[in-house]
Amino acid sequence: MNYKDIVNRDLVTLANCAEEPIHIPGSIQPHGCLLAVSVSDLRIDYCSGNTKDFIGLDYKQLLGKTLDEVFGKKSANSIRNYVVTMGDTSAPWELELEGKIWQGIIHQSGEQYIIELEPFTSEPSELSDVYQQTKRMIVYIKQATTLKMLCQSVADETRAITGYDRVMIYRFDEEYNGEVFAESVTEEQEKFLGLHYPHTDIPVQARELYIKNLLRIIVDVNYEPSPIFTMDNTPGKSLDLSLSTLRSVSPIHIQYLKNMGVAATLTISLIHEGKLWGLIACHHYSPKYITRYTRITSLLQGHFLTSQISAQESGEDYAVAQKTSFALNQLLEQLFTHEHVPFSELVKNPDLLSIANASSVIMVVDDIVYSQGDVPPEDEVRKLAYWLHTYSTSSIFSVDKLSVIYPEAKKWCALISGVLFNSLGSGRNNCIIWCRPESLLEVHWAGDREKAIVINENGLSPRKSFALWKEIKQCESKKWLSAEITSAAHFSNALQKQVHLMFMTKEELKQRMLNEKLKEANAELENLTWISTHDLKEPLRKIRVFASRIMQHDFTGNYALVLDLVKKMSVSAERMQLLLADVLSYSKFSNVEEALQTVSLKTVVIEVLKGLEEEIESRKAIIEFSKLPEVRGISFLLHQLFVNLLVNSLKFAKPDIPPRISITASVEKEFHVITIRDNGIGFDPKFKDQIFKVFSKLHSHLEYGGSGVGLALCKKIMKTHNGHITTESVPDQGAAFMLHFPK
Repeated sequence: MNYKDIVNRDLVTLANCAEEPIHIPGSIQPHGCLLAVSVSDLRIDYCSGNTKDFIGLDYKQLLGKTLDEVFGKKSANSIRNYVVTMGDTSAPWELELEGKIWQGIIHQSGEQYIIELEPFTSEPSELSDVYQQTKRMIVYIKQATTLKMLCQSVADETRAITGYDRVMIYRFDEEYNGEVFAESVTEEQEKFLGLHYPHTDIPVQARELYIKNLLRIIVDVNYEPSPIFTMDNTPGKSLDLSLSTLRSVSPIHIQYLKNMGVAATLTISLIHEGKLWGLIACHHYSPKYITRYTRITSLLQGHFLTSQISAQESGEDYAVAQKTSFALNQLLEQLFTHEHVPFSELVKNPDLLSIANASSVIMVVDDIVYSQGDVPPEDEVRKLAYWLHTYSTSSIFSVDKLSVIYPEAKKWCALISGVLFNSLGSGRNNCIIWCRPESLLEVHWAGDREKAIVINENGLSPRKSFALWKEIKQCESKKWLSAEITSAAHFSNALQKQVHLMFMTKEELKQRMLNEKLKEANAELENLTWISTHDLKEPLRKIRVFASRIMQHDFTGNYALVLDLVKKMSVSAERMQLLLADVLSYSKFSNVEEALQTVSLKTVVIEVLKGLEEEIESRKAIIEFSKLPEVRGISFLLHQLFVNLLVNSLKFAKPDIPPRISITASVEKEFHVITIRDNGIGFDPKFKDQIFKVFSKLHSHLEYGGSGVGLALCKKIMKTHNGHITTESVPDQGAAFMLHFPK
């Protein structure tokens, strides 16, 4: 028959050391032997080369045979029964072969049952010790007030149980760099407590095996590996030993331990929330073997510790949570008790920093930056807010090394090295950002972490120096605790509602302003319409009258009179052309404020009197005016205003008394007041508001002509000029109209 070993002899190089196939070494440690039997018929397909030393049969006598043929039916049935009921592969199992009792471990790997056998050592006190150990665990779990205290108790207890020279609780960070978090060590040994080890010391594939197999033992680093043999010549054939206790160790790891002076190890995985939280690492400085029962007892320590990690971390977070919750409640009370708290006021509240234990805080709302504490310039803040919105896949994001993912932050590490970001929605950059400065930290490494693996004349080798190596961490803040992140999220959710309300109010105001502009535009359109029907009619009426006179009378030889009428027609046409130009110019302005100019009321009144010259002469009216001020206005509208008011006074004059009209000016508070007073028929004061309504007339059309829109137009013109018009009158004693222009 053709027998061969399956030892993996691939050369490990810098290019492939991260993928070293440590789960299929093809060999085992020699403190036990290994058989692998097929699941289907329990036929031995693999066995270690040291079986003769343990059970008196070498691999050539074992391979290809069934368990019945090798061990007899009784022993084979014992194995079968264990396999059928197999649950926890760490459970003790004993097998009697050739009059000797063996400590057995069985697990399934693919289509194989892997059987590992070690000599049974009778230590009757160990079982009772488990009970005592459990009692001690309960005591120190109750006594521990911090996670560090609990880890220290576990380290002390594990060293007492196992007798190793050094027991360390090794905790990983998020990058799997390790820290000696607790340590129990003999007095003569150097202390490793507080030292950090780079993630390269325990590569990825090793960490994956620690998750699968919770217990790992090396009895003697100077062991000679025992190869595993098979009869199959299939190229690349291998046996997965991921769950094996006897699995041979990577030569790089063996050299690493030798460089540290370590001769034997026991490693127990600490799994928390499905991840490798840390290790219980036991070191001995001479070869050391411990029984299966002692290993199980040590493993129980790990189970107890991992079961308490969440509780201890929660306890440590409690004080932080109390502080942040108090600050949060204070802020929420301010937010909900007082409606529309200005962001500029809210951001200055010291409780805003307390809810996340931050040194500064930034709020960006509608591209306006509000802040408390020392922060970068506003433009930098806006860029950061935009980047955080883009980078973060959720509305909440925290980081303690911002410059690693956002290099621009490196220039202001002293202000911001860590950020806690919460989006506020309602706009791309709306957010609140809590900030922390860099926390300069001196980290003590066990040797230069950049030289974890080096090349020497023999190829790859782990570093030999474990001397203290100091590193100053820069541009890194304290980590954000879950209580701080939670409090910040609660406040941000509440603030987001306020931001939404603000934007809704803002949109409502915007719509209201648009409606006001629309009303104003409609009002101006009405103004233009009324101007067209009144101001433009007057020049046309005069042109028609003068033309009618020329056509209906015989002016033979009296060319001077004809020329005078033609001149008057020309003046009326010019007036009409000027008015059309003014209306066109006015219509081009987007709002009234743009059209306002400084206008002399004296000039306006003089022009109006010229236009009404015939009416004034025909009624023998006397019109007087004193010094009139300049106002901000629209010239042609003011012209229309005075035309309507003077025509109104002339129209409602007493039949037997010549009209007498005065135009005076005075000042009342913030207004120029122009009073136009006449001696006409007046009106009942109870109608002083009605007369300004469109088409409202106090007299019949037969008595006094007109459409009833003149005074309504006057009111609209004054409103356009941000002023108002009032009136007073006594029947048969005349009327007065007061124009109030802003100074």
